[in-house]
Amino acid sequence: MAVLVWQDDLNTGIDVIDHQHMRIVEMLNHLHAAQTSMHRLAVAEVIDELIDYTMSHFAFEEELMEEAGYPFCAAHKRVHEIFGKRVLEYRMRFQAGEDVTDELRNMLSRWLFNHIRGDDQAYAPAVKAHLNKFAREHEQGGWLSRTVKRLFG
Repeated sequence: MAVLVWQDDLNTGIDVIDHQHMRIVEMLNHLHAAQTSMHRLAVAEVIDELIDYTMSHFAFEEELMEEAGYPFCAAHKRVHEIFGKRVLEYRMRFQAGEDVTDELRNMLSRWLFNHIRGDDQAYAPAVKAHLNKFAREHEQGGWLSRTVKRLFG
């Protein structure tokens, strides 16, 4: 499988999420490089880092969706949970000595790109609206500074 390249249609318009997604793509490319090096320990380290980072990304994404009141947050979270179990099975197979690197990388890249283009693009408008509202409410400082300005000019 060739090196993965970020494509513009993967952008959600939420910078922090897009950067996290780009980091996952970068890690998938590191997995390819580690596999090419034929060092099992390097592959294991990348798999662990990739899984850990992806799971923390999911938690972050879910928190944003919840805060934004995204109506399909529970369903999106369930998709993450199912995916997490699937990836952990790959980790266990690898730890048992099976070479799952190609299979894992192919599955991850297909799943990630499809997930971003579908599920993540679906929540993006709600999260962007929430983040924009939050920024507007806080651009003039907290409630105390806004109150002081309103009362005392």
